[in-house]
Amino acid sequence: MPLANAAVRDSLLRCNMEVRVAGASAGEALEPESGGRHRPWVRLTHWIIAFAVLALIYSGVAILMVHPKLYWGNGGNDLIPPLFEVPIGPNYHQGSWAPSVPFFASPGSPVTADRLVEPWNENGWARSMHFLAAWFFLIGMLAYWLLGLVTGHLRRNLLPRRAELGRHNIWADVKAHLRVPMPAAKVGPPYAILQKLAYALVVLALPLMFLTGITMSPAITADYPVLLDIFGGAQSARTIHFFTFAFLALFLLVHLAMILLTGPLRQLRAMTFGGAK
Repeated sequence: MPLANAAVRDSLLRCNMEVRVAGASAGEALEPESGGRHRPWVRLTHWIIAFAVLALIYSGVAILMVHPKLYWGNGGNDLIPPLFEVPIGPNYHQGSWAPSVPFFASPGSPVTADRLVEPWNENGWARSMHFLAAWFFLIGMLAYWLLGLVTGHLRRNLLPRRAELGRHNIWADVKAHLRVPMPAAKVGPPYAILQKLAYALVVLALPLMFLTGITMSPAITADYPVLLDIFGGAQSARTIHFFTFAFLALFLLVHLAMILLTGPLRQLRAMTFGGAK
């Protein structure tokens, strides 16, 4: 989400300089700023995560289309009322079932039923791609987290400071992003408050996405049942997984829109080769 207002950036630069001077006076060793350039490890992990996320979205949508119903708890199938149903794919509102037959005569007994129409199913390749892409996603995420903590990148560039959270500063940044046409943006840190908040939420959403994903795997929860306790069941994890995906997809759309509005070639060059001439 590139910055669209030079005045806001200049103000933030002054704020960052003051904080760095204060930290240095207290004996805090900080990694020098990149001068508006993305560091090599940021660029590398960005593209690993980006390509993994694209593969995860593509395969994840196919998986969702097979069964677009979402539930809460441990159980979830076509004979259980869903929390809600996502209007996507040929299986949406697919209800071609024979009358259900209870297993037992007691009230509340589980039931079974025969399908009258074979559903659309592309789970085979979609799940294989999803699990494969998840490993690259995990590698990129862990590398970003580790290097971000070691270098101070997360604390210095993504963690909002108290002075930045004032309503006047936030409103100024909102107005800067609503300007049309937007001026060409600088690249790399320091970031404005809206960028910091958005990126910080994404950094927190990435591990949530992974943890809810592995909670849907019976092989993993057999060894780590605590995951089911944390998220309230495999189907609850699937529902949280879906909403986390929706947030990341929305961020991706806004992120790409801001890049297109503020110089796409320059932004791509900066994130690929490090320069933005």
